[in-house]
Amino acid sequence: MGLTEDPFDWRTTKDGQVLVSRGGRVVTTVRGAAAARLLARLTGSSDDEAQQVLARVTGNYKRGNERRG
Repeated sequence: MGLTEDPFDWRTTKDGQVLVSRGGRVVTTVRGAAAARLLARLTGSSDDEAQQVLARVTGNYKRGNERRG
């Protein structure tokens, strides 16, 4: 499954945290200065760019060492 079939979703809380979810489950929570930097990168970015940023934040992205089946 790729990012187009199962995209990341994000939302902010009142206290400035960014909750990143995928498939209806929260996969990571970003707090503090890192949350502010993440919000700055997400605002004004396209959907594809936002998905790549969220994938990197969660650590769920290709590292280049995967084998093709």
